[in-house]
Amino acid sequence: MTWDPKKYDEFKTERSRPFNDLVSHIVDQPNLKVIDLGCGTGELTKKLSEKLPNSTVLGIDNSAEMLAKAPTAENLTFKELSIPDQLKEETKWDVIFSNAALQWIDNHGELFPKIISHLNPGGQLAVQMPQQNENILNRILLNLVQEEPFASYLNNWTRPSPVLSLDEYAKIFFENGGKNLVIYEKVYPQISTSKNDFFNFISGSALTVYEERLNEKQFENLSAEFKNRINKYFPVVPSIYAFRRLILCARF
Repeated sequence: MTWDPKKYDEFKTERSRPFNDLVSHIVDQPNLKVIDLGCGTGELTKKLSEKLPNSTVLGIDNSAEMLAKAPTAENLTFKELSIPDQLKEETKWDVIFSNAALQWIDNHGELFPKIISHLNPGGQLAVQMPQQNENILNRILLNLVQEEPFASYLNNWTRPSPVLSLDEYAKIFFENGGKNLVIYEKVYPQISTSKNDFFNFISGSALTVYEERLNEKQFENLSAEFKNRINKYFPVVPSIYAFRRLILCARF
């Protein structure tokens, strides 16, 4: 997947709010071995390391463009690696952290037990993801790419979200020995101040999987129609976009 760090960082204030909520559920202890799965530019990984000052923190991401912006700190390192490849390694961790990344990996029924298996006894898992199946911008996009001419452009390929329900994550955590479960959905309201704010917000994430499968003209057409449908759904400025995210935490 191709990421544009500049576009992604345009909304870093909005993206940091759920990060702060997620970090608040981690219990700091001495000498924690921490990994951040899908760390992006590493800016928030550095904040994580600052909140766990007696720990060592590794951030991994498969985007060289994102990691090129990674900061430096004494207890912080970064590695270019995909999450599936990291999970092939035998290394275990005291804290596995992932902020807005696991929604890009399929089959959460298998993924989450695999992640949990990489925790040391008493280890903590902290995950945040957008609830793409309920968020209206994701739904508009998924409906659009199933229509012509975009369905033909994409050979009927779509990228449905693998994100599960709260009940399903609770069941996975419980059946894999989870304790002290904290599982909830929270709305992070986005308020538009100009006509294309909501399009710009999602174009740096959900649109990228389609951009890499289309030629320039096809992607321009898709973007224009997506923008048109968003503006029809939110016809006035300012409008509110009730952006739903899942917070999932437990000790194992």
